[in-house]
Amino acid sequence: MRVSSVPVATALILIASPAGAQATSDGYKCALCHSEQARTQPATSMAHALSLPGRNQTLNSHPDLTFRRGEYLYRIQTKDGESTYTVTNGTETISAPIKWTLGANSQTYVLEHDQKLYESLISYYPSINALDITMGDQVIQPKSLIEAFGRGLLPRESTACFGCHASGGVVNNHVNFDAMRPGVTCEHCHAGALKHQDAISQGRLDSIPPKLKRLSAEEISNFCGQCHRTFETVVGDLRLRGPVTVRFQPYRLAMSKCFDGSDSRISCIACHDPHREVVRDTASYDSKCLSCHASAFASARSASNRTTHKTSSPDAKACPVANSGCAGCHMPKTDLEGSHMTFTDHYIRVVRANEPYPN
Repeated sequence: MRVSSVPVATALILIASPAGAQATSDGYKCALCHSEQARTQPATSMAHALSLPGRNQTLNSHPDLTFRRGEYLYRIQTKDGESTYTVTNGTETISAPIKWTLGANSQTYVLEHDQKLYESLISYYPSINALDITMGDQVIQPKSLIEAFGRGLLPRESTACFGCHASGGVVNNHVNFDAMRPGVTCEHCHAGALKHQDAISQGRLDSIPPKLKRLSAEEISNFCGQCHRTFETVVGDLRLRGPVTVRFQPYRLAMSKCFDGSDSRISCIACHDPHREVVRDTASYDSKCLSCHASAFASARSASNRTTHKTSSPDAKACPVANSGCAGCHMPKTDLEGSHMTFTDHYIRVVRANEPYPN
């Protein structure tokens, strides 16, 4: 019996032998059978969603960052892989080591002070190569040094932060820093990966994690939405409206007229391979769009011979304008104020000039 292209007997030898074993970034031997996924996933932003001291290349290459807001001066200094976050009003000062960095590109810091966790009031944004107010905290007007230091995190907020940005760190709905592994690892999405590995090491092929690609579009949306926010979370729990919701892709996608929870062609993983970094080339998604919406561009240009092009789905309308650059028109880019970032709106629609932001 074989596991992928690796015989079980060979797999047992490799797992038992440190010299022969290939491990993914989280220490699993998943690469033995899933070599391609294990090769690319460690380089993704998700894999670097949380970093620990000494592994933050951004801070290592920016050893002295400063930012002023009103009377408060912020400074992040890095030396020998250790970073210190400091805020002062000129008279009083609070400093704390940066233990956890959230975000692979834009970075926000979780700090500990007097046995409490705080979200740093300033973050690093690569688009400006500098510090600025943390997205969402612009409304905070500090009235004391501790309020300027950061926003105190409630236990449920800490659980949510580390539950999405790290792996294995939330146990019984509480953060367990001893068990935490940085970033999104195999076990984070593939529940039971470790048990599966142990089973193989004993010559068994049971305890196989559920195959996520078999989930429906709605199930995938809810699965990814655990971190990227589902429709129910945005509308029911967070009660958010306006441009800020562009950050929550499953919510925006569910608003699309073409979203069909039972059609695998409209699921998150139909367009995005979670084992690879997000592809930024808009044209590369044309084939995904046209799998449902066959182009009517040619027929519109040759109406005289009454040529028609049937759509791939009986309910999907064909675009009369073009057969390429679909996402560029129907998934507009949105600059979110205060974020120094541009998001792709996953609410797929016909976009009209000067229309208000659609909730």
